[in-house]
Amino acid sequence: MIPHGYRRPLVIVAAVVAVLSLVAVGAVMATAFARGVAPIWVTSTALYGLPLAFILMAALVVDSVWARRRQ
Repeated sequence: MIPHGYRRPLVIVAAVVAVLSLVAVGAVMATAFARGVAPIWVTSTALYGLPLAFILMAALVVDSVWARRRQ
């Protein structure tokens, strides 16, 4: 179970990672549309950021459901 003091920071981190990853996906798509190649760090952010944000949010949802059922 995630301690109560860490939940809000984890939500903020997951949201920031998701937004940055979506921006990176947009940058990769715009670069590809212009017939270019995006830098590797932008592509890596796009590929690894969204699953990381999804896993963080899923863990927070499961923890929230688990905490409510314990009450």
